[in-house]
Amino acid sequence: MLAYIYRDIMSMVRFLPYGLAMGLLLAALFLGTVNSIRKRRGTAPVPKLPVAAFVIYLSLMIIITFLSRESGGSEGFDLELFSTWGINDRNNAFVIENILLFVPYGFLAPAAFRRYRHFLRCLALGAMTSLCIETMQLITGRGIFQIDDILTNTLGAVIGFLAYWGFMLLFAGKRRRHTRGNAS
Repeated sequence: MLAYIYRDIMSMVRFLPYGLAMGLLLAALFLGTVNSIRKRRGTAPVPKLPVAAFVIYLSLMIIITFLSRESGGSEGFDLELFSTWGINDRNNAFVIENILLFVPYGFLAPAAFRRYRHFLRCLALGAMTSLCIETMQLITGRGIFQIDDILTNTLGAVIGFLAYWGFMLLFAGKRRRHTRGNAS
């Protein structure tokens, strides 16, 4: 199973330059537009690095899940829950890959946007993003609409969200210890 995961990840590396280029362009447009609007309103600008990282990752995700596939290769619905796990190593690898794909998404969303620092909002964002991807794959014939994919993508977003909060708690703890050490 690990060999499948490694092979699949390595096959996506060739799309990295396209995702980065598209992501950088979209991030520049998004940040420029949003921050100019916020400046006119007299509100603080959005944080550039986390927002840019989120937009770049979203671009990479779209390329991986949508544009890297040939049209017409697989079509239809699979609405049976847990239908992909346990069949064979190949399918199990797909399940793990779907989880891994959304872990950075669940980490970067709350880092970039304060409203997604709430568990249910981040969970809903991950589920809605996955639903949109699955729907577009179905419409274009670039994949099968699978309930399992939505579930595993959402699980990945939740894991990413928990990692974000773990990181924030760790960082806050180190900051408090450093501040206390300097006050002595």
